[in-house]
Amino acid sequence: MLITNIGTLVTNDPDLGTLRDAAILFEAGKVAWVGTKVPEGTSGDRLDAEGRALIPGFVDSHGHLVFAGDRAEEFAARMEGRPYTAGGIKTTVQATRAASDDELRANMHRLVGEALRSGTTTMETKSGYGLTVADEERSLRVADGLERTFLGAHVVPPEHDPDTYTDLVKGKMLDACAPHATWIDVFCEAGAFDGEQTRAILQAGIAKGLTPRVHANQLQHGPGIQLAVELQAASADHCTHVTDADIDALANSDTVATLLPGAEFSTRAQYPDARRLIDAGVQVALAADCNPGSSYTTNIPFCIAIAVREMRMTPDEAVRAATLGGAKALRRSDIGHLAPGARADAVLLEAPSHIHLAYRPGVPLVNTVFKDGVRA
Repeated sequence: MLITNIGTLVTNDPDLGTLRDAAILFEAGKVAWVGTKVPEGTSGDRLDAEGRALIPGFVDSHGHLVFAGDRAEEFAARMEGRPYTAGGIKTTVQATRAASDDELRANMHRLVGEALRSGTTTMETKSGYGLTVADEERSLRVADGLERTFLGAHVVPPEHDPDTYTDLVKGKMLDACAPHATWIDVFCEAGAFDGEQTRAILQAGIAKGLTPRVHANQLQHGPGIQLAVELQAASADHCTHVTDADIDALANSDTVATLLPGAEFSTRAQYPDARRLIDAGVQVALAADCNPGSSYTTNIPFCIAIAVREMRMTPDEAVRAATLGGAKALRRSDIGHLAPGARADAVLLEAPSHIHLAYRPGVPLVNTVFKDGVRA
């Protein structure tokens, strides 16, 4: 497929890689050519973009999509003044354990479809709402086809104490779950897992061939970011409460700071200071953190608008973080950009520029989504 008359083409190659009055050729599911003058003899289906913008598909590198039930009443109570804590996860654990595989799969596919319609072409999801060996393993099986992360260390379930549960997570649970996952994650937070427990679980996962990620410094300052850098994690996620030492550690590492503004929006919490991170040279990603408790959204354009308005990112930085940033957080080089050889995952916007994603918040600006070069 040849798409012509693109008003603004964002390639992320190099930097934002913006081209005006551009065209792009998709062939065999990949980007074959990008430029402003179509080579003579180019054949195939043609689509006139009519001056619309085309950007890479969003890469959502942090999600919790395998669950049952919702927590709308908890959200309403929080809006009335009750603070968010790690303990609310246990409500979803009860519902998830009681659900069938088909029910969990159907809900996950509903959310994936919802995300695709708003431009997300790659998604990561975690386990973490089962918290038994069998339920964590089936959560990862249900998520087949997505980027999968083992998050048995989400919270300590009521039937365990922290030490015995940590042993279970890094032992029998990891043994059962590792074959179905690429990543291992820990919620390193007061009310969840402390620094030593986090290190022990992540090191066990590394020994099984999994790459670490860390829920780090969301609710208060803690050791999560430093542990993520120490263990060469792909990402430290949330990064709301940071010190200069944390920022220096991230800036001098390959660990991506994945920011999740939907969580702060839904909990009325402090937003991370993206400007401070970016100015220090930290690699930043934006993700939706879709989950039923603290960020029940799959909409990356919404997160982009928040990041620009509340986290002091420029529109260029936010779009790049939601595309190439997410790809880097998943250590993928084939997505998040539209250079020749990349996967042909792209979003045609009902707007002349990517800036409109922040300029027109809440407006459904996705015209067409392409996945592997085909209209999704």
